[in-house]
Amino acid sequence: MRHALDTLYRLSGGLAALFLAAICGIVIAQVSANIIDTVSVLVLGEPVGLVVPSYAEFTGFFLVAASFLALANTLRAGSHIRVSLLIKGLGPVPRRWIEIWCTAVGTVFSAYFAWHAVWLVVDSYSFNDVSAGIVPVPLWIPQSAMAIGLIVLVIALADEFVTVLRGRLPEYTIGDEGELNAPADGEGP
Repeated sequence: MRHALDTLYRLSGGLAALFLAAICGIVIAQVSANIIDTVSVLVLGEPVGLVVPSYAEFTGFFLVAASFLALANTLRAGSHIRVSLLIKGLGPVPRRWIEIWCTAVGTVFSAYFAWHAVWLVVDSYSFNDVSAGIVPVPLWIPQSAMAIGLIVLVIALADEFVTVLRGRLPEYTIGDEGELNAPADGEGP
């Protein structure tokens, strides 16, 4: 099961990276079209009229997909912003209880948002909502990436919750442990 979950998190993160690369590709294409038009005006006196249709909308859709699909992988890597100042000085037992509480609350809140994101997709599909740009995109398509990213985040948070309940350190703190267990200045070898 561990291998399947880790693969899911990596796949979600990989898809997020692909959407970031797609944003880069669209922006480069639009900037190149603008440069060609500028050169055309200088040489021919009029622009060619190159444009990437709905490029701003597509980059927005891709940004949403990248942001939400990266959530679970980012959590597992310990890259989410955490304020660990409070738990740094605590012993293992109180710290474990705080981690249980945090992962439980995070799972519940994320599940709530995932539930509503799924219903947003269903509503958009039912009402045939489309984007308002030059290229009409059915809104359920970009919204699906948001819902999927939230569902994978719920799975990752539940995974961390179970990990902490079993008495192990959550994956997102593994990188912090060296810092947390390091001796203070003047102590240790």
